[in-house]
Amino acid sequence: MPRKLKAAGLAGIGFAALIVLANVILLSAGMPTPGSDDAGFLAFLDDHRTAVGAVTALMPLTWGLAALFGAGAVRATPEGERAWALAGFAGIILQNGVFTGIAALRAALASAGNGTAENALLALHDALFGLNGTFLALAMVGLSVAGARGGLIPRWHAAVGFTGAALQFASATVTFWIIDTPGPLGLLGLAGWLLWVMWIAAYGLRLARWTPSRPAVATI
Repeated sequence: MPRKLKAAGLAGIGFAALIVLANVILLSAGMPTPGSDDAGFLAFLDDHRTAVGAVTALMPLTWGLAALFGAGAVRATPEGERAWALAGFAGIILQNGVFTGIAALRAALASAGNGTAENALLALHDALFGLNGTFLALAMVGLSVAGARGGLIPRWHAAVGFTGAALQFASATVTFWIIDTPGPLGLLGLAGWLLWVMWIAAYGLRLARWTPSRPAVATI
C-alpha cells in the first residue's frame, strides 16, 4: 500500500506542477488578469492559438493526475473519517468535469470567428470558471478535515485548505457580479487558486511520505 500511496502523492505534486505550467504558458503569452474586459480576453485567444493549444494538450494528463491523487487520499484516510475524504474526492472529480468544459470553450473560442456566438461562449466560459470554485472548495474542505483527523496532514496545512476554500466559495458566490462588472472581485478566486496549488502540492508530498504506522499529528 505505501508504494501505491507514493504514486498518488507524486500525482498530486504533478497535478500542481502542470496547472502552474499551464498558467505560466498563458500568462507569458499575455493572458489578461482576472477582471479584465471581455474584448481583451477574446483578442488574446484569437492571437495566441498556439499557447491555448499547448495548454489544452496538457489538460487530459492534468485531470488524470488529480483523480489519482484524490483516490490515494481517500485510501490513506482511516475508515472513520472516510466520508470527509470522499466528499473531497467528489470535489476533485467535479472540478475535473467543469474544467473540461472550460478548456473546451477556450479551444473553441480560439478557433471561432468574432461575433455574437463568440461573446455568448465567453460568458459561459466565465460562468463555469467562477462556479468551479465551489468544487475546489469542496475538495479542500473534505480532504483537509479527513487528512487532519486521520493524521495525514498538520493543522497549518488544514488551515491553508480552509482559507483557500473560503476564498474559492466566496468567488463562486459572486460569479454573476464578476462577469457582469469586471473589477477586483476576480482577485478572490485568484487568491484562492494560489492557496489551492500550495495546498495540493503539500498534500501530495505528505501522501508520498505517509506510512500507515505514522501516528496522528493533529485533530480537528
